Amino acid sequence: MFNSIANRLFITQLFMLLILSSIFISLIVYTAPMFLQELNQRLNVDLADNIVKEKKLIIDKKVNHKAMKAVLNGMMLVNPSIEIYITDPGGKIMAYSAPEGAVKRQKISMLPVNTFLKSKPDLPVLGDDPRSNKSNKVFSVAPIKNANRLDGYLYIVLAGETYSSIFNLLESSYLIRSWLMAIFISVLIASIIGYLLFRYITRRVYVLSDAMEQFKKTDFTLPVLLPERFDGRKGDEIDKLGSTFSEMSERIIQQVKLLKHNDTSRRELIANVSHDLRTPLASLQGYLETLLLKNEILTESEILEYVQTAYENSQRLQKLISELFELASLENSDATLHFESFSMSELAQDVSQKFKLKAKNKGIRLETKIPEIPAFVSADIGLIQRVLENLLDNAIKYTPVGGEVEITLSIGETKVETLIKDSGQGVSEDEAHHIFERFYRIEKHRDQDGSGLGLAIVKRIIQLHNSSIFVSPAENKGAVFSFDLPSVTV
Repeated sequence: MFNSIANRLFITQLFMLLILSSIFISLIVYTAPMFLQELNQRLNVDLADNIVKEKKLIIDKKVNHKAMKAVLNGMMLVNPSIEIYITDPGGKIMAYSAPEGAVKRQKISMLPVNTFLKSKPDLPVLGDDPRSNKSNKVFSVAPIKNANRLDGYLYIVLAGETYSSIFNLLESSYLIRSWLMAIFISVLIASIIGYLLFRYITRRVYVLSDAMEQFKKTDFTLPVLLPERFDGRKGDEIDKLGSTFSEMSERIIQQVKLLKHNDTSRRELIANVSHDLRTPLASLQGYLETLLLKNEILTESEILEYVQTAYENSQRLQKLISELFELASLENSDATLHFESFSMSELAQDVSQKFKLKAKNKGIRLETKIPEIPAFVSADIGLIQRVLENLLDNAIKYTPVGGEVEITLSIGETKVETLIKDSGQGVSEDEAHHIFERFYRIEKHRDQDGSGLGLAIVKRIIQLHNSSIFVSPAENKGAVFSFDLPSVTV
């Protein structure tokens, strides 16, 4: 029962209603007697004064018991709960209407009497109850005078033993019983309406909770389907929560897929690294062991050949490790670039000159098509140089003898596009989707020497420059690699 939000809210509401009702009832119980006493005293404020004007209650400083009895008989017909007392000027009780032995006080305090007799007193004014040594009750009082001489007071207690307890008061008051019944019915109706409202308001929470549970059961792989009312743009907090969760679930699904893809890539990376490291390492180890075991029987030319082969494998191993570290540093989220303005024309010309001899030795023609107008860009010159070197090295490597490699710069309004075209065997559409992945090699080129990391490094560098690199088939044969950088005016 307490697992439901609606039930918790209902119990909280019921608890608060009970507290408020208790406070309200306590106020009624506390203030109702005072209200009734004030009402009773206000209605009978002139009662004693009227009696004194009509009857001679004290004659020659003695109580007129005949007149007092007549007053008592008349009052019993109207209100049998009142009690009549006659006191002297000091408050000492001279006569009373109560049964013998019921009166506990011989004298009443004159302070409330004087307060009552002053002009417009704040009612109710409570005076001594002669029947009790401790309690006070509302009264009506009037001075008894003869020839302007004060002979005593007529002291009338307006509520007798009948209203001595609050329970008797509640039993006799239809108004108070009605109030209490109204409070009970109001609490009951408010509780029912509150529970229904809480169930109505929290129904979306149940829908959202079920959707989350279903999303959990699918192992966070299937999207969450929520009603259209969960619109964070115009709904309340629950709608916004549903909208946010829907977006979050989509992001989680993407992240899970990415993690699985990255895990697969990590496994492939480990396998490829292990293979590519093992091959030159095994060759290096084999030639060194041969030199150690057969050093005495090998000729000088054989020793030189073995050393040369071991050296080439160590260089291959060093290149692979260096490129792994380079790619790792580029993929680091903290990788920083040093942007500056430089001439892309001069950089392309310098890099092409660096590869002129390599291309010539392989029988490949390396050409540059650079506009006469300098093409200035804003980028990290060291990393862009690395991009050009990797692309040119890759183009020369996969271009056959007698082929051609060409660097072309194209200056646009806001971009400078760089194209590296070769006349090799080219790449298919399917191969173009994977050619920039780590350790990926086109099947027909797997016998070529290389780490398989050059194009992955190129792609990452271009990404760090907020750009993209593309590969497409050349017009005749071969492939064209292209990327662009923002141009600047110097």
